[in-house]
Amino acid sequence: MSDDQAATIAFLAEPATHDGAPVERIDTHGAVVFLTPTRAYKLKRAVRFSYMDFSTVDRREAACRAELVVNRRTAPTLYLGVRSIVTRDGGLAFGDADRRDALDWVVVMRRFDGASQFDRLAAAQRLDEALVRRLAAAVAAFHRDEPAVRATFGGAEGLQRVVDENRHEFAQRADVLPRATVAAVDAACRTALEGLTLPLDRRRAEGCVRRCHGDLHLANICLVDGAPTLFDAIEFNDDIAIIDTLFDLAFLLMDLELRVDAAHANAALNAYLEILPEGDGLRALPLMLALRAGIRAHTRAAAAVAAPDAAARASVADDARGYLDRALGYLAPERPRLVAIGGVSGSGKTTLARALAPRLARAPGAVILRSDVVRKALAGVAPTERLGPAHYTAGMSARVYAELLARSAAILDAGRSVVVDAVHQRDDERRAIAAVAARAGLRFDGLWLDPDAGEAAQRIARRRDDASDATADVLGQQLARDTGDLSAWHRIDARGEPSQVAARAMVAIS
Repeated sequence: MSDDQAATIAFLAEPATHDGAPVERIDTHGAVVFLTPTRAYKLKRAVRFSYMDFSTVDRREAACRAELVVNRRTAPTLYLGVRSIVTRDGGLAFGDADRRDALDWVVVMRRFDGASQFDRLAAAQRLDEALVRRLAAAVAAFHRDEPAVRATFGGAEGLQRVVDENRHEFAQRADVLPRATVAAVDAACRTALEGLTLPLDRRRAEGCVRRCHGDLHLANICLVDGAPTLFDAIEFNDDIAIIDTLFDLAFLLMDLELRVDAAHANAALNAYLEILPEGDGLRALPLMLALRAGIRAHTRAAAAVAAPDAAARASVADDARGYLDRALGYLAPERPRLVAIGGVSGSGKTTLARALAPRLARAPGAVILRSDVVRKALAGVAPTERLGPAHYTAGMSARVYAELLARSAAILDAGRSVVVDAVHQRDDERRAIAAVAARAGLRFDGLWLDPDAGEAAQRIARRRDDASDATADVLGQQLARDTGDLSAWHRIDARGEPSQVAARAMVAIS
């Protein structure tokens, strides 16, 4: 602390300041937040760290104004403004946003229901995969719409700084973090980074480095008017905020896997990729996940030291060591594989793909390529926008399958497993997708779903806000076609509950 804020804190904590309303206080290392029934007032602490300097009133004012700008990108209705704290009639009072005689400054926010924060939803087991997909789509849209920053941020140099900072912080926490594991994590990260210099710098040159959120974990996401909303983005350090978009996403994926499960992390990954497809960039994802887990490991280790009692210290220390182990796990060698799922419309291909993808590879699992989504992307429309007959010609379908093949090859080459979800009703389509794995020297499994025709028709009728444009008439046409020789594919009984179908499929490809 480099400034005395006691009087300001007392003023903000006093109910009389807020027309008698009760006040709750939340303390963090960088701020004190005061909650009233309708507002939140965030006071920057007068602190200085290597990565954050709020040591003067002018610096705190600048940080408050910057926080308003960066967070209104994603949460415009939450961030209401900044207010000064001034001297008036012998005491303190709120002043205007342009006062030059301010004692301090606060960010004023609309208060939201704390139970809607995603970490709390996860703890209450109310964070379903559908909501996670909506969240990931919102993150992808945010990343897509931000302008590229082709300066000195991001790239291999940016991740090198994170590797070095993690090593420094690990060394400060030797009383909590095992030296052998720390050394293994550091060595694995440095080895991984050596092979990623060109791809990371190429991503920066191609515009993948942007002003992102920077602190994208579940506690910084809430529901506002029913929509997943990102808040509390980093405003105080460009090195933390101006990063590769995948490094921003990696924090969310890591948090979902460790706070919820691999299926939720996989749902987020694939919903994001439907909007911002990645090929070669996925090569860097394991390192990015490991770095995020490493950051969480040393921050939790620091929290363990400050815990109020022995039981709390032990619990938080175990948590920190768990993150460190997970960092090492993300970088463990793994051989990718390709699984293709075929069958008529309504046979359950997408449901099965979503069930298999988290199980086929280390977290965050396999990438799902869905022909319906690729078709919409080639047409330049949103996944749920319906297309007319002109987009379902033989020529257009050939383009879709060619794109599926190209994307599968690129993702496999980047080291990630792939699940391809498409009808695959023709022999040449099935041979072509198998050939992608063969050329890469990787394992291939084809799954053909045999549904009950009535169940398939019911699934089609129940679809809402889905990428598929299939109708009962389309199903009828598909059922009437000859599928050719399916002997090279595993035939799966697609009748019954999705969990039963997934179990049958896993037995076939295990």
